[in-house]
Amino acid sequence: MFRHSRFAPSTEGRGAPADGRLRAAATARNKAPIAAVLADWLPAGGTVLELASGTGEHALHFAAAFPRLAWQPSDPDPRHRRSIEAYRRSEGGPNLLAPLDIDVTAPAWPLPGPVEAMICCNMIHIAPWTAAEGLFAGAARHLKAGGGLLLYGPFKRDGRHTAASNAAFDASLRAQNPAWGIRDLEAVTALAAAAGLAAPRIAAMPANNLSLWFEKRGGGSAP
Repeated sequence: MFRHSRFAPSTEGRGAPADGRLRAAATARNKAPIAAVLADWLPAGGTVLELASGTGEHALHFAAAFPRLAWQPSDPDPRHRRSIEAYRRSEGGPNLLAPLDIDVTAPAWPLPGPVEAMICCNMIHIAPWTAAEGLFAGAARHLKAGGGLLLYGPFKRDGRHTAASNAAFDASLRAQNPAWGIRDLEAVTALAAAAGLAAPRIAAMPANNLSLWFEKRGGGSAP
C-alpha cells in the first residue's frame, strides 16, 4: 500500500497540540493562491474529494472558502487523518467532512458515489509514478462527466526544469528515493488523456509551481 511522506517534517512532537493537529509550513504560503485558482475552476456545488490531504490545513481553508461545496478530505496515513479530524472538530464548518482512508493506488476507493471535483496538492513528485497512475485511474472512475481534477506542485516542461530551485529540489527528492522526482508535464498530460481527461488548463503559481485542471470528458460517471 502506498504511504506518501510529504508531511513527514511536521510539528508533531515539537509543540504540536495534544489533539494531534500537525502543521506544514508550505501550506500557510500556498493555500491562498491555490484557493484563488480553485475559485475559477470549481463547480458551484457538489462534493470535492481531496486526495493526500496531509495535515488537513488545506482542507480546513478550502472548506471555509467554498461553503457551498462539501469538502471530503482523505489520506492513507493514520497520523494525517488524526490531524485532519482534529482540525475539523476544533475549527471546521459543517461542509468539512470526516477524513477517509484512501490509498490512490488501490483499485477501489471507499466513496458513496461520484464527485464533482478532485484536488491533489504536492503528491505525485513525492511518490512513485504508480501513485500518479492510480490518481488518474481513480479520477476516471469517480469523477462525474464534466468534473475536474486539480493538481498543484512543481513540474518540468519539455523535459526541462522551469527554475534552478526546482532542479535542486528534484535532485534532493531523488537522493531520498530514486522513484520520486518532479514529473514532466507532458507525461502527466498523457496519463490524463489515457484516463479520459482533457488537456489541462494551466495556471502559473508562486515559487515556480503550477496548478493544472484536468476535466473529465463526457460519457458518464463512475458506477
